[in-house]
Amino acid sequence: MHPYIHAQSNPDKPAMIMATSGVMVTYGELDARSNQGAHLFRSLGLQAGDVIAACMENNPVYFEIAWAAQRSGLYFVPVSNKLQADEIAYILTDSGAKALVVSAELGDLPAQVLARGLDIAHFAIGAGADGYRDFLAERAAQPVTPVRDEQAGAEMLYSSGTTGRPKGIKPRAINGQPITAPDLLVDALRNLYGATENSIYLCPAPIYHAAPLRYCMAMMRLGGTVVVMEKFDPEAALHAIERYRVTTAQFVPTHFVRMLKMPEEVRNRYDVSSLQAVIHAAAPCPIPIKEAMMDWFGPIIHEYYSGSEGNGGTFISPQEWLTHKGSVGRPRITRLHICDENGNELPPRTEGTVYFSGGPAFEYHNDAAKTQESRHPNGWSTLGDVGWVDEEGYLYLTDRKSFMIISGGVNIYPQELENLLVTHPRVADVAVIGAPDEEMGEKVVAVVQPLEWSDANDEFAAELMQFARANLSHVKAPRQIDFMAELPRHATGKLYKRLIRDSYWARKGEDSAVS
Repeated sequence: MHPYIHAQSNPDKPAMIMATSGVMVTYGELDARSNQGAHLFRSLGLQAGDVIAACMENNPVYFEIAWAAQRSGLYFVPVSNKLQADEIAYILTDSGAKALVVSAELGDLPAQVLARGLDIAHFAIGAGADGYRDFLAERAAQPVTPVRDEQAGAEMLYSSGTTGRPKGIKPRAINGQPITAPDLLVDALRNLYGATENSIYLCPAPIYHAAPLRYCMAMMRLGGTVVVMEKFDPEAALHAIERYRVTTAQFVPTHFVRMLKMPEEVRNRYDVSSLQAVIHAAAPCPIPIKEAMMDWFGPIIHEYYSGSEGNGGTFISPQEWLTHKGSVGRPRITRLHICDENGNELPPRTEGTVYFSGGPAFEYHNDAAKTQESRHPNGWSTLGDVGWVDEEGYLYLTDRKSFMIISGGVNIYPQELENLLVTHPRVADVAVIGAPDEEMGEKVVAVVQPLEWSDANDEFAAELMQFARANLSHVKAPRQIDFMAELPRHATGKLYKRLIRDSYWARKGEDSAVS
């Protein structure tokens, strides 16, 4: 399936709607504009296998550009609009992008990127981006028919950079496939979540991230309607569900936490009965949080575990989760392997590095060493996560290997403590890291974002310390609790824990709180 097929049969149907403004793009408009975009890229001399990039907020043009790349055999690099100019320039250079489309809504950022002097074609959407070509005007001058050498392109995603500089991920080489080539996510939407051409899908996250981009495009392949939030707000999400009668939605655990911590009278104000399937991923969800969401939305909450690399994944239905609480599911196509540090496979209920086999190949662009680090001697690949499987093959994630704390020779994974502390009614967010300690090597530090900043005091720290010790063994409990007004969390839910950890190691020997 492909949007152009729905444009032929139902051209006036909304392909996407912006949640707040109500701005709509029909399938007919999406087809015509993506064809024009493909011709514009060809007019620049771009051929199959070349790279274009976009750096914008969520807006109606985003998917028009993505589909233009998809139907002209280009790699499409979505770039976070939260990055600094040097970080954007790094991605553009590393990916080999030959064209960039930005939004004039990004303030000074377009001018800062332009000042880097990159040898690429610079386009902007909107007025005021001096030095940029007018993308919409130049596109409008192109034909609305397909390019003669139409073929499938692919997204080229860059990781969030939670453990270092972003890594470019090339899923496969451009090889002349038809634009209607099968898409595994379409199969997942149909068979796991019951999506059809009548589905209304809510996207509350930035489109530049892997899951929002891929799932929205898969829904458009199906012929459904995608409702895109300009930015996430817990009450606005409920309002969008009610207003557009959303049937399918995808969230991350931090979205759940923020929705659950709204006053009950606010939550009860909105009708969410249209929901048929809610999907979540990005990070393990604390069991009490998911239980509360099940009580609210009903047993319709599905979960999956995967990564931008697309090398494998696990899936779990609401019914399966209720009998395997805490699991992220089992693979459907690929195989799981839990291995020790020497690469030996481990028996059930033994923690180790999670590998997948049988999935699509990938490479970290321009980083052969990192690609090799992700490989098992048998050719299996890993995202760097640690976990274990039960006797039925259900996967339970422990944490990322790079976040492990070694205190006095004991391995401690922060996720368990984070999952506990975030359930405290006065905690909005939390990150647990290993800070330097002269005696133990590292000590467990919980950095807490309270719901109310007035709680950032010694009394609340003591309360949280007692709360942790009452529910976990003392070795896993924090030895120090600090407060931060807002944790550095990506809009997709990913926590930039490295930034917090680095701040403690940079001032080794100090114990002052973060502010």
